[in-house]
Amino acid sequence: MAKKAQAQAGDMSRLEITFDRPHLINTVFGEFDRNLVAIENRLGVYISARGNRVQIEGEAGAIARARDVLNDIYSRVMRSEEIDPEAVQAIISMSAEPTLDGILRKDEGGAPEVMIRTRKKTLVPRSATQVPYMQALARDEIIFALGPAGTGKTYLAVAQAVAMLITGAVDRLILSRPAVEAGERLGFLPGDMKEKVDPYLRPIYDALHDTLPVEQVERRIASGEIEIAPLAFMRGRTLSDAFIILDEAQNTTPAQMKMFLTRFGMNSRMVICGDPNQVDIPGGATYSGLNDAVQRLEGVEGITTIRFNSSDVVRHPLVGRIVDAYEGPNA
Repeated sequence: MAKKAQAQAGDMSRLEITFDRPHLINTVFGEFDRNLVAIENRLGVYISARGNRVQIEGEAGAIARARDVLNDIYSRVMRSEEIDPEAVQAIISMSAEPTLDGILRKDEGGAPEVMIRTRKKTLVPRSATQVPYMQALARDEIIFALGPAGTGKTYLAVAQAVAMLITGAVDRLILSRPAVEAGERLGFLPGDMKEKVDPYLRPIYDALHDTLPVEQVERRIASGEIEIAPLAFMRGRTLSDAFIILDEAQNTTPAQMKMFLTRFGMNSRMVICGDPNQVDIPGGATYSGLNDAVQRLEGVEGITTIRFNSSDVVRHPLVGRIVDAYEGPNA
């Protein structure tokens, strides 16, 4: 429950929050009060805490956002969600999105309406664009997810795929990406095909291990329930009853993208993730199969396109500013 002094937007004011469950306070504040420090630094407010009471001082709009952030963290802690520094930064960023109120949670302390449940964790949106993206992952058959690194495109797609696999909604999870990266060629790398390809698929393995216990990942890969393979291995197949993810899709050619999309079978879901501004293939963006496919297919019934930007980056806030410097309007 929060008690707020009367103030006009732009005025300095003071607000007090009292938390009903004192035993959760240490988790809400973070180790060495790091969550409070993060809120102070991002929103320009001053926060003092005594027992289960928090006092926030600053400009009226900023302290209202700080209150919302603390209440959101408190609600997530009550639901036993993990609160790490990245989650706190994401909650702060999302506090500027008034349209999210009522979408992420039904009521104070209630379960969020938009979430993905896996064996290891429950995921909720960490940016504004993640809300429609997670809704599309649960609803639509083919989704194009476009945007810079760090926005959660691939991670959330893998989490949704794992959730559907463990509930029996699909029989297989197929993860792929083109074996092209920063000008390197597979033929010059040591080892057999698996040893050559695995380094390029590491982000996909990381997402899998974050959503499933390690032994389950290994067992499901051995049984064929989870298949991780380069794009070239998709040729000639029809992928039914499967959740298929293509990562780094900006590095496909138009012919490769057409081949991949036409593998789509009955009772399947397909997610194509990529950053149109990070094309590594010869010829650049003009020859990217991702850009070509989006131009041809956007607006086609059954196909959804979700666009992320630098404000959706859920890594360190500096990453978003770096993306803006390279790809923003003044780049």
